[in-house]
Amino acid sequence: MQPKTPSRRNRARSDAKTPLTPSLVSGLNNISLNPFVVSSRPSSPIKRATSTSIPVSDSLHRQAGTGVIRKGGVESRLDVVTRDYVPPPKPEVKRSRSTPASAHRDRFITNRDADTDVAATLEQMHLNPKSVSPGHTARLVAATGVPLNRRILGYHEPPPAASSSSDTALAQHREFARPLYAQRGVALPSSIGATKARKIPTQPERVLDAPGLVDDFYLNLLAWSPANTVAVALEAATYIWHADTGTVSQLGDAPEGTYVSSVDFSNDGAFLGVGLGTGDVELWDVEAGQKLRTMGGHAGQVATLAWHQHILSSGCGDGSIWHHDVRVPKHKVMELLGHTGEVCGLRWRADGELLASGGNDNVVNIWDGRVGDVGENARGSAKWTKRNHTAAVKAIAWCPWQPSLLASGGGTNDATINIWNSTTGARLHSLKTPSQITSLLWAPHKKEILSTHGFPTNALMVHAYPSMERVAEIRDAHDARVLFSAVGPGGDVVCTGAGDENLKFWRVWEGATEGGKRKKVVGAGGAGEEVGGGRINSTREGILSIR
Repeated sequence: MQPKTPSRRNRARSDAKTPLTPSLVSGLNNISLNPFVVSSRPSSPIKRATSTSIPVSDSLHRQAGTGVIRKGGVESRLDVVTRDYVPPPKPEVKRSRSTPASAHRDRFITNRDADTDVAATLEQMHLNPKSVSPGHTARLVAATGVPLNRRILGYHEPPPAASSSSDTALAQHREFARPLYAQRGVALPSSIGATKARKIPTQPERVLDAPGLVDDFYLNLLAWSPANTVAVALEAATYIWHADTGTVSQLGDAPEGTYVSSVDFSNDGAFLGVGLGTGDVELWDVEAGQKLRTMGGHAGQVATLAWHQHILSSGCGDGSIWHHDVRVPKHKVMELLGHTGEVCGLRWRADGELLASGGNDNVVNIWDGRVGDVGENARGSAKWTKRNHTAAVKAIAWCPWQPSLLASGGGTNDATINIWNSTTGARLHSLKTPSQITSLLWAPHKKEILSTHGFPTNALMVHAYPSMERVAEIRDAHDARVLFSAVGPGGDVVCTGAGDENLKFWRVWEGATEGGKRKKVVGAGGAGEEVGGGRINSTREGILSIR
């Protein structure tokens, strides 16, 4: 009785190997082996011994280990894969001639073969006399004056640019001298736009003689009050011209050895501040013609004054700005330090919240105007400081219909108008002009700004805002540089003063009228005429002396 076959779990392998019989060899030959599968496992150390087992020799052991078993001339081998699979290369796709390869493709110019190029060369485009009539060709040559077989258009490198001189002063002097050599009757170059240009009278409506008007760029010697009176300083004397009546009165004289350097009216026109070359500031009652007080303390001349209610601000030659409270004995209530050169431009905004100043140090400062309860030694700091100008800044003007706009103009080496946003401190616009800027005036009832200029144009220019295009211009408005300007209470007439010792009144804008009618008053000489403050309508013959 044979022993039962043990279970698969406890079955042990025998060391004895099955002999290769002819039937087994035939079966192996009929089996197709997978070359990618390797069936190899180590021989079991334990083999069940049988009565028909054949001992395994060392030679057969080696043959089985190498995967080759030779038995009766039959050979079988297992190919072992030793490298990864590499896919065969894809066949190259042939492109048509209309779609060139991307390596040689241009998105605008297509590549063509030399034999199919259809671009005509200049040699192929020349005039061929054999294909046309000789007589017609000769007539074309005679009519056009172009030689036969010669190119009409030629492509060459641009000519070299003219060598720019590093001396900017020479170029500036040439620009200044250009109007002097202009031919009579030929209009000078202007930036006036055809669509926005408008005509203004090029002749003044009134001329007043002002002998002794100092020709000094840094001084401010002209003011026009809301009461329609004009104040002008002639050397050491101050005069008041009443535009309604045409009468002239002398307000007072400066102390001996000094001169008047600046004038400005209070907001109601009842008082006049007068700055002196010694550094004193005088306060005058205009109607009574009396000097009320003298406020001293400045170390240099007071070149500019600006009023806001009871505060009279003065700019000094040492770069300081003082606030004077005219109601109290100790008049100095605050000092502003922000300039290293003489302060020659000073303007309060209408609401009194900001004060703008310009100086000989090429700086524009915007100050917080709220004075409050301060003492004699109180000092303020600038809210904004702008250093874009390259020359002294005398021209300062606040916009009446947009309070956040401030305009400033530079002197000879700058000649630029800058428009600032006083809220953000940003520069909104910049305009280069042909000459130094001596004063700026915003139109009260129109979006325009007027600028007065010195050498060489001596002009009045009106610019549109915000385009900054020049819409009107009066060249050679004076025989010398225009130094001072003021607009009347009507907002239509501008008074200018120059080094030629004349005051001229120009109708630049149309003023706001009530019911479309202008009020007629009695002018100088008793004749009924509209004068001053937007009430001038005729040109007076001759010169009216302010004295």
